Amino acid sequence: MTLRHAATLRSTRTLLAASAILLAANAVLAQVDTKSKTPPAPVPDRAAAYYHDGLAHLYEEMAVNNGRPDYAAQAVEEYKLALNADPTSKYLQNGLADLYFKIGRIREAVTAAQDQVKKDPNDLAAHTLLGKVYLRSLNDMQGPQANEMLQLAIGEYETIAKLNPKDVDTHLLLGQLYGINHDTAKAEAQFKLAQTLDTNSEDAVLNMARLYTEQGEPQQAIDALSAIPADDRSPRINFALGTSYDQLKNYKKAAAAYAAANDDEPDNPDTQHALAAALLNDNQLPEALSVYQDLAKADPNDAASLIKVSEIERRQGHYDEALATLNKAKAAGASGNDLELSFQEAVLYDALGKYDQAVSTLQDVLHQTAHLDGKYSDPEKSNRAIFLDRLAIVYNEENKTADAVAAYKQMIDLGGDFITRGYQGEIDTYRTAHQWKDALNAAADLAKQFPKDPRVQLTYAMQLADAGDAEQATKIAGAQLSGTLAAPKPEDRETLTNIAIIDLRLRRSADALTALNKADALSTTPDQHFSVDLLKATVLDHDKSYALAEAEYQKALAIDPNNATVLNDYGYMLADEGVRLPEALSMIQKAVQLDPQNGSFLDSLGWAYYKLGQYGPAEENLHQAIDRQPTDASIHDHLGEVYEKTGRLKLAVDQWERSMTEFAHSLPADADPADVAKVKQKLEQARVKLARNSASTNKKS
Repeated sequence: MTLRHAATLRSTRTLLAASAILLAANAVLAQVDTKSKTPPAPVPDRAAAYYHDGLAHLYEEMAVNNGRPDYAAQAVEEYKLALNADPTSKYLQNGLADLYFKIGRIREAVTAAQDQVKKDPNDLAAHTLLGKVYLRSLNDMQGPQANEMLQLAIGEYETIAKLNPKDVDTHLLLGQLYGINHDTAKAEAQFKLAQTLDTNSEDAVLNMARLYTEQGEPQQAIDALSAIPADDRSPRINFALGTSYDQLKNYKKAAAAYAAANDDEPDNPDTQHALAAALLNDNQLPEALSVYQDLAKADPNDAASLIKVSEIERRQGHYDEALATLNKAKAAGASGNDLELSFQEAVLYDALGKYDQAVSTLQDVLHQTAHLDGKYSDPEKSNRAIFLDRLAIVYNEENKTADAVAAYKQMIDLGGDFITRGYQGEIDTYRTAHQWKDALNAAADLAKQFPKDPRVQLTYAMQLADAGDAEQATKIAGAQLSGTLAAPKPEDRETLTNIAIIDLRLRRSADALTALNKADALSTTPDQHFSVDLLKATVLDHDKSYALAEAEYQKALAIDPNNATVLNDYGYMLADEGVRLPEALSMIQKAVQLDPQNGSFLDSLGWAYYKLGQYGPAEENLHQAIDRQPTDASIHDHLGEVYEKTGRLKLAVDQWERSMTEFAHSLPADADPADVAKVKQKLEQARVKLARNSASTNKKS
C-alpha cells in the first residue's frame, strides 16, 4: 500500500468515525424531542447543523493538508448543508465566508460576509473577514481601483476598531492604512493609541517612526525611537534609529545605533552592511574597513564588500592593495557588468595616474549600457550621469577640455535635472581651462532655458560678476529673492548665500558678511548653519581677519568635524600664517586622507611641509598637486619657493614664470594684486641672482 493510499484510508476512517459520533448525537437529541410532552415550535436543526459543520471542518483540513481542491469543494457543500439546518447561525455564515476567502473564491467571500453584516452590523468576525479581503485585493490593484479598495479597507477597520477598541493590532493596521491614504494625523493618532494600549509595543513605535520618516521628518522619528531607554531597545529599534540618523546625514550617531543593533544580533548581515556604510560615510575608514573585511571573510562570494574594501584602501592611499582587492572581487563573482566595480576600478586608475585605462574603463561601461534610441529609465540616467561626470573629471585632469565638455553634453542630453548638472559641469570645465568667455556663454544658454529657476539664474549672475559686469550680476541675483535683501523671507536663505559668494567674487566683503548674517538668521538645521559658517570663514580669511575666521572655522568643525574642506582651509590658513604648524599639518593630512586626489588639498599639504622646513615631502605633494591642477598659479608659486630654498634657482624661476602666466589668465577675483606683486618681485630677484651667478661663473672660467 502506498503512502498516498494510506493517507486516503486514514482520511476515510476519520470521516466514518466522525459520522458515527455525529449520527449518535442526532439520535439522542431526536429521542429527547420525542419524549417531550409539548410539541416544540419549529426550531433550527442544530444537530444536523453540528454534523455538517464537523464534516466541513474535516474536509477543509484535508484540503489544506493534502492540497485537494475536491475536498475544498466538499467543505463548501457541507457548510451550505449546515446553514440549511441552521440558517441564522452567525458562526456558520462566517465560517463559510472565511472558507471562501481561504480557497480564493473572493467574490463569494465578500458576498457572504456582506450578507452577514446586513443581518448583524456588529458582527466582528464578518467585518474582520471583509477587512482581510479588501487588504488582499488592495495589493493586486493600481490606480483608481486601488484607491477605492483602500477606502473600503479603511471603512472596515474603522468599524473593527469600534467593535474591538482594545485590539492593538487593529489600531496598528488602521494607522498603516491611514498612512497609505496620506492622512498623517489619523495615522499618528492610531499608532499613539496602540502605544497607550500596550506601552511595550515595538510595532507601535516602529510604525510611528516610519510615518515620520515618510513625512520627511526624520528628527521626529528619532525622538519617538529615542524615547525607549537605550537598555530596552531591541535590534529592530536600534536599526530604525540608525536609518533615521542616516537620513539626517548624522553618520556618527547612525553608526552608533547600528553598532548597538549589531551587538545584540551579531550575525545579521543587513545590520553589518548598514554599520559599515555609516562608518564609511562618517569617514571612519579603519573601522569601516574592519567591518567590510569581516563581511567578506564570512561570505567569500560577497563581492560588494570586497569592492568597498578596495574603495577604502584607495582612499587611504594604498593603491596596490586596492587593485589587488578589486581582482579578488572579480574572482568572488563581480563581473565586468558590475557598475560599482567598474566605477571603483576607473577611480583607482585615475588615482594611479593611469588616465588612459581610467578613460577606457568608463567608456566601456557607457558603451555597453547605451541604448540606440537614447531612452533610459531614471536609474539608468543616474548611473550614466555618474560615469559621464567621472569621465569628464579625468579628461579635465588631462587638460582635454573639449573631451570633458563633450562628456557633459552627453549628460545634458539625458534631460530633466541632468540638463542643469551637465551645464554646470561644462561651466566648471571652461573655468578650469581659463576659458572665461565660453563659461559665460554656457551659463547664458542655461539661463535662457530656465528663466524661472533661481539656482540657474544665480549661476549666470556669478559668471557675470567674474566677467566684470557687477551691476547686471547684482540685479539678477537680487531678483531671485522672494523678499528683499533688507527683509528676506525664510525661503531666501540659499539665495542669500549665493549673493554672498557673488559679493566675495566682487571683493565686497562687508556686503558678503551682511548677506551671510541674514542667511544665518534664517538657518534652521545644522547643515544650513555649517554652510554659512564656512562661507563666513572664507570671507574673513580672504580679508586676513584671521582670528575671526578661525572662530568660524571652529564653529563649522563643531558641526562636521570630518569635513575635508574645512580641515584643509583652516589648516592652510594656519600654515600660511606660520602659526601652530603641527596642528595645521595634522588637519591638512586628515583632509588629504579624506580626498587624496584633491589638488588644492595636496597643495596645502606641500605648503605646510614647506613651512615646517620639510622640503622633500613638500616638493612631492606640490608635484602631485600640479598634476591635478596645472593652471593654479598659487601651486606653481609654492613649488618655486621649495626650489629656491633647496638651491635650484633656475627651476624656481621656471615655476614663478608659470605662476605669472597663470595669474595673467586668471579672473580678477582669483588673482589678488598683492599675491601677484609678491610673485613678480620674487621672479625679478631670482632672475637678477641667476644673472649674477652666471656672470660669476663666466669670470671664473
